[in-house]
Amino acid sequence: MTNLLLVALGGSFGAVFRYLISILMLQVFGSGFPFGTLLVNMLGSFLMGMLYAFGQVSELAPEVKAFLGVGLLGALTTFSTFSIESLLLIQQGALVKATLNVVVNVGVCIFVVYLGQQLVFSRY
Repeated sequence: MTNLLLVALGGSFGAVFRYLISILMLQVFGSGFPFGTLLVNMLGSFLMGMLYAFGQVSELAPEVKAFLGVGLLGALTTFSTFSIESLLLIQQGALVKATLNVVVNVGVCIFVVYLGQQLVFSRY
């Protein structure tokens, strides 16, 4: 139950950070390119890499992983999880799986965003 609350707390911070970063990037760069999304994906991926490495070289409490990894970074960007999973596959020598993970996640997700749009647009 404690971990669940820590995920929720971390998630609330991550969501707020994502919102603030997106607003800041819109103010700085305008809306011509999704710089806010790019920045949170890069930041989240960088921090996920650090968190994973710290977990490998030291003992991180499950509560820390729940708050930071699942909660804060999960709400900031799920791209960070996708990135660490892809890198781990590459590091394990599973290049086909890593490539499949990248292609399927990006390709399929773009396609299902399109499907979701079309479903709504077809109704209205």
